[in-house]
Amino acid sequence: MRQHPSTWRGAAGVCFAAALLALAGCGRAVTVETPKEATARPSAVVTHPPPLAIPPPPLPGRTTTSRTTPAPAGTLERPEAEALRPAIRQHPIPFPQSRKHEMTLYAERHYGLRTYRLIAPRVIVEHYTETPDLQSTYATFAPDHPDSELHELPNTCAHFVVERSGAIYQLVALTIMCRHTVGLNYTAIGIENVGYSDGEILRNQAEMRASLELTRWLRCRYGISPANVIGHNESLSSPYHHEDVASLRTQTHEDWRRADMDVYRARLLRLSCG
Repeated sequence: MRQHPSTWRGAAGVCFAAALLALAGCGRAVTVETPKEATARPSAVVTHPPPLAIPPPPLPGRTTTSRTTPAPAGTLERPEAEALRPAIRQHPIPFPQSRKHEMTLYAERHYGLRTYRLIAPRVIVEHYTETPDLQSTYATFAPDHPDSELHELPNTCAHFVVERSGAIYQLVALTIMCRHTVGLNYTAIGIENVGYSDGEILRNQAEMRASLELTRWLRCRYGISPANVIGHNESLSSPYHHEDVASLRTQTHEDWRRADMDVYRARLLRLSCG
């Protein structure tokens, strides 16, 4: 979800948005089950995921003690990619030192990293907001209170929001971790696309064009493989997925399932880094 608008919808809109949005407000929370169980019950809330085909690698430079910052993942920013940068409107959510401190404590609990900084991101995660507009998304991320799903601090956020009109807003600096995808926040950039379903966004030409241009610029800037541009629902299959809190190791959301992300990635592949 993203913020950028200078107006608020009022208390009723804020409460409505807060009720809709859980972790980063995108999709409903789910856990993964074994294939056998999957045929016997609905996919909404299930348990016991199968082991990942590719086990999550250890965090770069991980030791048994916390560190001040994570080791770089071998990715350097590529200045030449700035030519691909789409028009982005800056409208940051409040992220004072208190919120950075909470993010540091979160990273230590979940990843064993004593930092709030996002260093050398290796994954881009696509979400949809489950809200009608940018304002309600902003109203969910801006206040720093425990989120409505996992009840942790700092509150959830994402780096960018793409509006239905195709306007792109940046809520959080790319040097700061955001809580948008359990198990990947330490290395992932989060993009929220305004809408209620994958299909709705895929059919919106203006929003899709902007989302793809933003994603292309980010992946080219950081040298991120198209295979590591994923939907939130694909988070557990990422080779970068890592979660120290045992109860959350199978947690994901419903937005952007593989079939729809295959369509998204196919369109993304048509946009080269030049």
